[in-house]
Amino acid sequence: MSGRTAIVVIGAGPCGLAVGAAARAAGLSCVLLDKGPVVSSIERYPIDMTFFSTADHLEIRGVPFITDSDKPTRSQALNYYRRIVEHFDLDVRQYEEVTRVERLDGEFSVHTRRADGTESGYRASNLVIATGYFDTPNLLEVEGEDLPKVTHYFREPHRYFDQDVLVVGGGNSAVEAALTTWRAGARVTMVHLLDDFDRGVKPWVLPDIRNRVDSGDIGVEWGSRVLAIEPDRVKIGSVSDGGERWIPNDFVLAMTGFRPDPRFLRALGAQIDSTTGVPVHDSATMETTVPELFIAGVLAAGFDANRIFIQNGREHGDLIVDSLRTRLVDGHLRLE
Repeated sequence: MSGRTAIVVIGAGPCGLAVGAAARAAGLSCVLLDKGPVVSSIERYPIDMTFFSTADHLEIRGVPFITDSDKPTRSQALNYYRRIVEHFDLDVRQYEEVTRVERLDGEFSVHTRRADGTESGYRASNLVIATGYFDTPNLLEVEGEDLPKVTHYFREPHRYFDQDVLVVGGGNSAVEAALTTWRAGARVTMVHLLDDFDRGVKPWVLPDIRNRVDSGDIGVEWGSRVLAIEPDRVKIGSVSDGGERWIPNDFVLAMTGFRPDPRFLRALGAQIDSTTGVPVHDSATMETTVPELFIAGVLAAGFDANRIFIQNGREHGDLIVDSLRTRLVDGHLRLE
């Protein structure tokens, strides 16, 4: 074991950083662990992505996020959160994956493996799970989904030039992937279970995609789903009449969203609502049914990942640390 600390945070995304910054401000020792880089989910966003939120909604503990436009870009956000780590001198252990968590003798034992294969571990009085949701996509669950041409992540369009591309979904990610790949010279078809684009599509993007669809530049199979994927084609099925047909295909971009991974919570015995996927917790402190075990960020949204964003998930850090400070005053918090 590498030693004891007051708080271990699993996940160094924006909401995890917010916990670390709040702990630093309160004088509590805190280690943040992440199997990837700082804010790895944002790092995996499309290279040219622009946030829906304004910069002030992404700020942590009042550190200004200054941009040259109203909506910040992916690159600007990455730079900002690197500065957050430096500003608060956070103890972030990048590329150190948590492999197992246990509750032993009233404290948490967190086992890790570094990128070089070295195994380590930490003991903490309090554990915060802030793992986000970007590692667990909603699968299509069809034959052929494991083919190399299928991806649930879209970063940039160059590889799709002069290719038949199927984009699955009707939300922001699907719309932006369709438009970006079409502009890069792809032949794009979208398939969506509903009969229109999702209501949450960015208002400045919606007219663009509607124009492309109306002009026939981008095809859409409304009220349909993917039934099977083969190396050179995809089977599409109608939800209403059950009709099926094959279309030529080189790549599938399955923009079907993501869901949180609750495995660490389950390993520690925390209760999770089976219908909503929301871990049972006190919304005033973010503490779960296991004492001293907390959640932060989108994990608290369960299956409805669109309910919590950076702008409201960042508040969880203060809720957690304020709770711990109260216990410290009352003499119920062990710092080591």
